[in-house]
Amino acid sequence: MDLHLSSTHAVVTGASRGIGLAIVQALLAEGATVTGIARKSTPETAALHEQGGFRLVEADLSTDDGILAAAAQLEGPVDILVNNVGSAPPRPGGFPSITDEQWSNTYQLNALAAVRTTRALFDRIPDGGSIVNIASENAILADPLVMDYSAAKAALLSFTKSLSKEVGHRGIRVNSISPGPVATDLWLGTGGVAQTVGAATGADPDQVRKGAEDSMVTGRFTRPEEVAALAVMLASPLLGNLTGADVVIDGGLRQTM
Repeated sequence: MDLHLSSTHAVVTGASRGIGLAIVQALLAEGATVTGIARKSTPETAALHEQGGFRLVEADLSTDDGILAAAAQLEGPVDILVNNVGSAPPRPGGFPSITDEQWSNTYQLNALAAVRTTRALFDRIPDGGSIVNIASENAILADPLVMDYSAAKAALLSFTKSLSKEVGHRGIRVNSISPGPVATDLWLGTGGVAQTVGAATGADPDQVRKGAEDSMVTGRFTRPEEVAALAVMLASPLLGNLTGADVVIDGGLRQTM
């Protein structure tokens, strides 16, 4: 299926690894030109740059100054904006252990980074453009283990819906994706959820992973490329009347309709 993305320019935040990297690769495969924004380059992004059609802008997306500096390096229209950057630090010490600084840092990266990036690039998004925000299943299934992250992603869902109403008359579509547990370093890498929870509870990280897998009817984590496939579809003009929607991909984790 031709998704009609071959003449588009996409910007993807948090593009150096995990879901963001998978989205970059999927957009490139559809013929889009892609600018990634991330704190630093990786061997994967360097290889994509060598292949052509991609460049990485290094910036700290947790600050307004970093976002403005990144936006200043971009040229031309932004047909597709994917706000993906984020982090979900586990809080095994519970609510009293989460400091104001941690609440603020989590909001900066998981909610305000999308707001600020969209604002910085807003005048470059043409009529008919698309914005895709990567939210989380935790926006609805709030979890005390990631309490500040859950609240920030809930704010991102609200922002998505409100903005879709404001720009819909221009044909600009604003949608979000809410993944459940995804097989990335955020969950399974060094310092990730499985390792952190295991260290706090005395459980083996593999047991923590198995518990998460058992909570999903598919019995497995979502793969980054599956989230990327959704993002590319939402970016396509083939879904020109889909806006203000949140698409869940969680392996059946959510039990409600």
